[in-house]
Amino acid sequence: MNKFDTNPTQLSSHMQSSSKSPNPSPDPDIDDASSKRQATRVFKKSSANGKITVYLGKRDFVDHITHVDPIDGVVLIDPDYVKERKVFGHVLAAFRYGREDLDVLGLTFRKDLYLASEQIYPSQNEVNERRQLTRLQERLIKKLGPNAYPFFFEVPPHCPASVSLQPAPGDTGKPCGVDYELKAFVGDCSEDKPHKRNSVRLAIRKIMYAPSKLGEQPSIEVSKEFMLKPNKIHLEASLDKELYHHGESIAVNVHIANNSSKTVKKIKVSVRQFADICLFSTAQYKCTVAEVESEDGCQVQPGFTLSKVFSLTPLLANNKDKWGLALDGQLKHEDTNLASSTLIADPSQRENLGIIVQYKVKVKLCITPLGGDLVAELPFILMHPKPDDLDESVLANDGEKASPNNNSGKNRNCLGEKQHTLNNNSSAAKEDAPNLIQLDGDDTHDDDIIFEDFARLRLKGGETEA
Repeated sequence: MNKFDTNPTQLSSHMQSSSKSPNPSPDPDIDDASSKRQATRVFKKSSANGKITVYLGKRDFVDHITHVDPIDGVVLIDPDYVKERKVFGHVLAAFRYGREDLDVLGLTFRKDLYLASEQIYPSQNEVNERRQLTRLQERLIKKLGPNAYPFFFEVPPHCPASVSLQPAPGDTGKPCGVDYELKAFVGDCSEDKPHKRNSVRLAIRKIMYAPSKLGEQPSIEVSKEFMLKPNKIHLEASLDKELYHHGESIAVNVHIANNSSKTVKKIKVSVRQFADICLFSTAQYKCTVAEVESEDGCQVQPGFTLSKVFSLTPLLANNKDKWGLALDGQLKHEDTNLASSTLIADPSQRENLGIIVQYKVKVKLCITPLGGDLVAELPFILMHPKPDDLDESVLANDGEKASPNNNSGKNRNCLGEKQHTLNNNSSAAKEDAPNLIQLDGDDTHDDDIIFEDFARLRLKGGETEA
């Protein structure tokens, strides 16, 4: 085992023991900085013959609407094996709409949505001179030696986010949906078919966080008239905001004014997911992910009004048995969540998004027999918060909580603490995938890198590698 494959716990203990100073009174500021410094995780994966290895600083790449985080890393090659051949890199976004084992006559049940390719080795100087290496690339090249070559892919903003459809029980292999793959292989030209022995395939994700600017509060008013009756039933429904984070409860305000001779027997409120499949022809799939009904006896008699707030929380945990439900893209066998809403920046690029996910709250009034139903729908956005925005909101809430005279601040603080608890997985993901910008200025600790093998991230029960 070389020093780069050291167990993280062993490496951290070694770093702590080596950083001890014989001075009985060390500087407390230096000790605090050393204790807060964390090793940088770098994901690696080697080809079957071990002749090329790919190193990535993170697996999730964020779409900021105006631009997408670049996909950059380093490839370590064996020049004695490559010889006169070349090493190419591909990034492919594909919409898979059928199982791989069903492919017949060379036909594949998938549509390529985006493909980028570049030559990594031999280095193309005229191209690389225009690109500035990231801090992580510089550190990796310094550590791995002269046979390490950087790569850089820029994904356009209109590319789709990673989405997977929940498979049926017993299904194996990659689920249907939109997935991204980074591939490095040895060949004579970029059109060569890669061989498994000298190629590396890594699954990555393109994700999007909730926008900072919020929209208007969703609200709607609808009425229902009856034949030969001058009066009607009036329904007003609204949400407390337009944007919700995964795991957050949705408050639906319902007001009913029954000026008719009919009776509203029951109120049903549900959250529905709409997944538009943009392929050869557009198809829409609807799925209820949360539902609540009014209690027995909660009827609205003629001439009466009712105001009530319904609370719903759409969670994947309550919809594990629904085949075809759209989920956020998965890496390995880790848990995921309901798919985030798709933000369409350019409507003309709609067909390139593969799967478009939207959410709506549906309020349904069940009227006495022969009275029919009265339905209203409220669209909203369901996404993950930006880690930075979440941290800022928690700090602001803490400041408001310190003020004894600010009651509204106290209420917002409770909401902030709730969101922080519900989204601790997002914060953990941020720690697992370090921001490369944070590495700037860390000039004296280039050995502080932990390599994690992508081979540990393979899907269980399937042939596909992560």
